[in-house]
Amino acid sequence: MATVSFDKATRVYPGSTKPAVDQLEIEIADGEFLVLVGPSGCGKSTSLRMLAGLEDVNAGAIRIGDRDVTHLPPKDRDIAMVFQNYALYPHMSVADNMGFALKIAGVNKAEIRKKVEEAAKILDLTEYLDRKPKALSGGQRQRVAMGRAIVREPQVFLMDEPLSNLDAKLRVSTRTQIASLQRRLGITTVYVTHDQVEAMTMGDRVAVLKDGLLQQVDSPRNMYDRPSNLFVAGFIGSPAMNLVEVPITDGGVKFGNSVVPVSREALAAASAKGDKTVTVGVRPEHFDLAEAGGAAGALSKDAPAGLAVTVNVVEELGADGYVYGTADLGSERKDIVVRVNGRAVPEKGAKLHVVPRAGETHVFSTSTGERLTD
Repeated sequence: MATVSFDKATRVYPGSTKPAVDQLEIEIADGEFLVLVGPSGCGKSTSLRMLAGLEDVNAGAIRIGDRDVTHLPPKDRDIAMVFQNYALYPHMSVADNMGFALKIAGVNKAEIRKKVEEAAKILDLTEYLDRKPKALSGGQRQRVAMGRAIVREPQVFLMDEPLSNLDAKLRVSTRTQIASLQRRLGITTVYVTHDQVEAMTMGDRVAVLKDGLLQQVDSPRNMYDRPSNLFVAGFIGSPAMNLVEVPITDGGVKFGNSVVPVSREALAAASAKGDKTVTVGVRPEHFDLAEAGGAAGALSKDAPAGLAVTVNVVEELGADGYVYGTADLGSERKDIVVRVNGRAVPEKGAKLHVVPRAGETHVFSTSTGERLTD
């Protein structure tokens, strides 16, 4: 087992002036499951390949345990990688695929068989050991790829979007298997995905990248509750956080027909940057429905409180419902998502008035995107 350190690790591809990964700095604890997540082209797979030794490191360093592995070849790093496309040998049986790395390393046949059978038992593959990969389903092939990594007993597991070739239902069940397996084995794991739901449900910590730059690294709960900037706020969460630019007013911000209280520190920080507006973030589940006829908080006694949202689409999910609507904010129309009671969903074309729940708003600088609230 080992810790992993990215120490200002940078990768610039030949012919490019902009780094694909720019001074990445992350400390990964021994036995931790860290997920690298971000949109396509953000540098997450490049970061993983730098750790694996498949990409050069142009500046900075990478350490596994106490060893500086920055310029070591992959075979000397004591890592095992699970790829998106499984990378199984089609002419070999499952057992031979799983034990191939040990065979190359000169381990005797009895020891290889013992390790393969132990891994197969963990992964529920015992009855498939004599089959060829073509006789297996996608999920079973993925487990064989996992087994091949397990039998090597590496210091670090590296996984590059291993579930992206599976169908939706299998992806959900396999991600829970991988997460529970990692906890049982206790092997430090770095996992790359573009799926933020996967990241939030699997990782001990999540690192969000954008354009080669680390945006935030934190526990899934902290990242959901306290995104550090507008990008993380909009990326983490499904459906995404509603982000609305609103004018600053006395004691808070103007949100439709209501004034939403905001801390003085946040407003002072916005004013110091010269901002006349702030961007308020509200999760779909943190809206309350306001009653018509001058509800509390309304600027006018005749107008309902909050923001008027016209319902365009309703997604009924049984226990919950999600309303996708539009609202007029100043001179523009803005898409808004609101979670509602699954037993009392509104009709299409209806108008709702929504107010952010007290203490559940996130305030960001409109000019810099930085978080202003504690």
